[in-house]
Amino acid sequence: MPDMKRWRVVDVMTTAVVSVGADTGYKRIADLLVARGISAVPVVDPDGVVLGVVSESDLLPKLNYPDRVGRHPLLSRRRDTIRRALGDTAADLMSSPATTIRPDASIARAARLMEAARVKRLPVVDDADRLVGIVSRRDLVRPYARPDSDIRADVITHLVSGFWIDPSTVEARVVAGVVTLTGHVDRTSTRHIVVNATHTVPGVVDVVDQLTADIDDDAATRTGWYRGHLFSAEPRDIARSPR
Repeated sequence: MPDMKRWRVVDVMTTAVVSVGADTGYKRIADLLVARGISAVPVVDPDGVVLGVVSESDLLPKLNYPDRVGRHPLLSRRRDTIRRALGDTAADLMSSPATTIRPDASIARAARLMEAARVKRLPVVDDADRLVGIVSRRDLVRPYARPDSDIRADVITHLVSGFWIDPSTVEARVVAGVVTLTGHVDRTSTRHIVVNATHTVPGVVDVVDQLTADIDDDAATRTGWYRGHLFSAEPRDIARSPR
């Protein structure tokens, strides 16, 4: 299982990728999509460099306009639709350039790219833009299918190694991906750090914060005053305190 801090595209992507060449015909592409139960195929050159992607939606214009748009003059401004309706090969049908991602990118970045590009999958390419895999939306939700015990172990590891939290002071209980944090920390700012850090662990659905803290340094932020020590009776002005 990949380390919690290193969940990357390479950890969830599919490497046995079906691809086609630029001269692959419409019917062959349709056959591949149906036979393999996939919704798109990358188009690559002879060296494996990604040229574009042909998806189910790229095949639909030919179905929508079977008369090859001869009777649809209003489509003259929809050049992409016309190109695909008339297209017979992957070069005509593909969306290009393809939105791609590198194997070492985070799964969060992959999710942002998919949302921005409004696509359901991303070809994964190496430094030379050669196809090495594909990552889908389903792949990105895989961390949420992890066992609760694995998620809990990652939460504890993350808090201890990343934020130096004493494991004897904070306990994490995980049920269906929801992490309940109990225990005691020194300050409310530390409490916020613990909660926010827990949210970043892959597979965490939500965090229930039941932590307590000795010092409310949130109050200092709100008022501009703080007590120099837990037992100090003399408050200090943050703006005037010596640095």
